[in-house]
Amino acid sequence: MENEPDLRFKDDEPRIHPTAELKACRLGRHVAVGERCVLREVVIGDYSYFERHAEAIYTTIGKFCSIAANSRLNALEHPVERITTHKLTYRPNEYFRYLGVDADFKARRQGKAVTIGHDVWIGHGAVVMPGVTIGNGAIIGANAVVTKEVDAYTIVAGVPAKPIRRRFSPEIAARIEATMWWDWPRDKLFQAIPDMQALSIEAFLDRWAET
Repeated sequence: MENEPDLRFKDDEPRIHPTAELKACRLGRHVAVGERCVLREVVIGDYSYFERHAEAIYTTIGKFCSIAANSRLNALEHPVERITTHKLTYRPNEYFRYLGVDADFKARRQGKAVTIGHDVWIGHGAVVMPGVTIGNGAIIGANAVVTKEVDAYTIVAGVPAKPIRRRFSPEIAARIEATMWWDWPRDKLFQAIPDMQALSIEAFLDRWAET
């Protein structure tokens, strides 16, 4: 029957733990947000997920990203040029009536958004600083502090984070980019997963790059 559901596919609605706090976020299909995550003005692409106790603000995240527990995307910036770095000056509304959020400082923070590509793995406890862009397929090591742009398919680690190695040769990385597999329809993904599991990256690309 044409109207019968395809039993291969699960419900694609986002899954948000009841203890998570989200404000002004946009979530794609199959997104999962774990226990006690705090997200503010975050866009999350299809199939990406946050593990427990992660935080993010003013961040755009691609599809198929894996964000580990206790990570922080777009770490809080304080106004170091003022007499105090305390939030008293940019969120006085938490302490006083008739004084609102400092709109200029909020705009400054929003102007330093973090951008994360597709298929990025951010390790446990990693921190991504304001304004950073992370390329497709990159890996951020556990407890790393990312202060600069991370190239696609590059593994970085440390404080501050530095490149460790590339996941693939430039030629293979370019072939992966050309597939744009993160945009494949779910039927094609379903069919491709066994080959993702079993084939070398070269063999997988040979089989699927032109399909």
